[in-house]
Amino acid sequence: MLLVLWDIDGTLVDGAGHGRHAFDDAYRAVTGREPAGQVQMAGRTDRMIAMSMLDGDDTAVTPMLAELERALAEREERIRAEGRALPGAEAALQALASREGTVQSLLTGNLAANAALKLGAFGLQRWLDLEVGGYGSDPHERRSDLVAVARDRAAAKYSPAVDTVLVGDTPLDVSAAHEAGARAVAVASGPYGVDELRAAGADSVLPGLADTAQVLAAVTRAT
Repeated sequence: MLLVLWDIDGTLVDGAGHGRHAFDDAYRAVTGREPAGQVQMAGRTDRMIAMSMLDGDDTAVTPMLAELERALAEREERIRAEGRALPGAEAALQALASREGTVQSLLTGNLAANAALKLGAFGLQRWLDLEVGGYGSDPHERRSDLVAVARDRAAAKYSPAVDTVLVGDTPLDVSAAHEAGARAVAVASGPYGVDELRAAGADSVLPGLADTAQVLAAVTRAT
């Protein structure tokens, strides 16, 4: 079985900045203060981002993540109106969904509820089995831990023989895949360019998802 794990932000969708705004809303709700500058978000899990914003205050992380879920839900209509599925995303998901022996899910730093919301805003969730994904709401120390979570879930539901590939848009996605013994397909549709993703060691690098045949070849290792 081929397990294809997709990142969301910058890979499948552009949320028009509402993910970051929801973090700011959650921070205000928990601390009563304005966020002090912007923390690095690309490739990091929601828990890691919350810890950075809170300067490592463990006691406030769980309340902030609960507020983050609420804050993003309040922005759902704006995400749908102002955001978009990235070019080729739906076609690539549909093409892989029709391939025998392939299961698609998510490897994302988003909380599970927020991941479903972002995909659902653009109708992309129907091509994936969200039950076997790895999410920022799962226990983890490193992003690569979530690859193992997803692989174990997929193996239990489908097959013990799982060949895993992660599709993402950051060097952290690449390193998470390799640390977990998975292949990394990087797409330069987010904040990093083709050269940066190649330098990070991605097994394949694509300019985006617009060329469905190219995406399938990279993900399935076809020539």
